[in-house]
This record gives sequence, structure tokens and C-alpha cells, in this order.
Amino acid sequence: MSKSPDLPTVSLALCGLAQAADLLGDRWTLLILREAFYGGRRFEELRENIGASRQALSNRLNAMVEQELLAKRAYREPGERERHEYVLTDKGRSLGPILVALMAWGHRHILHDNPHVQLVDKRSGLPVQLALLDAQGRVVPEDALQMSAVELPPA
Repeated sequence: MSKSPDLPTVSLALCGLAQAADLLGDRWTLLILREAFYGGRRFEELRENIGASRQALSNRLNAMVEQELLAKRAYREPGERERHEYVLTDKGRSLGPILVALMAWGHRHILHDNPHVQLVDKRSGLPVQLALLDAQGRVVPEDALQMSAVELPPA
């Protein structure tokens, strides 16, 4: 990816990547999202699967509810006290392609194309991959990308 010569320096406060990193850049957040996409909802299930301490998981879940990535829903098993489960919101579900991209990167560069799981189309069973598309739906190769300024409407 290249930078357009007319691209101004963007402050971190106005940079979507910087803001997303602040929101998502913690290991527990990404692992909780992974589990939520796999169908995990309940505290003990999440704790067991990601290995977080009770306090770390509780703090992170509360922050993710506050950030509207997860919704907290009450449930009660017969004979038990009320507990809560955590489900993805629309905002949380919209992170799916980002998690897929991180998983693909990890498979390629860390696991050296030897992953234990892969994402497939449940209709065909074929592996899927992410692609960058232009506004007309054509695939854009990575070496053809360029960052350019966006003209903002007058204030």
C-alpha cells in the first residue's frame, strides 16, 4: 500500500485504525470475540476456553458490553440463581471480517500454512478467503492499494 502525496498527517484521534486498536487491541477482547463467534456465551465457558482470570474476564466483558460489542442477557438454569450470558451485537458481529483476516494472517505467518481449523462455506464446504474489492466489486491486489485523502463537506 502506498500513500498519496497529497495525504495529510491524520491525528490519532481521527484515525479509524488507531481508534479500533484502542477498542480491540487487548488479547482478552480478541479471544472473547473469537469465542462469541464460535457460539460461546456463558462466563464459565468463556473463562475455561480462553484462560482468563475471573477478574480479567469480568472487567473485559463489562467493557465490551459498555462498548456495545456484546449484549448481556439474564438466564436461569432450573434450581440455580440468575446468571448472565453475553451475545454479539450487530456492532460486534460486524467485526467478523477483521477476525477472519487476523486468523488468516496467523495461519500464514505464524502457523506457516499449517492451521488446525479453516473457515469454509457451509453450503459448499469450500475454504473461503477475504478479498479487497473496489466500489464496482472488482478484486484489488494489495500492491495496487493507495491511501488517499477524503474531501470532507464544509462545516
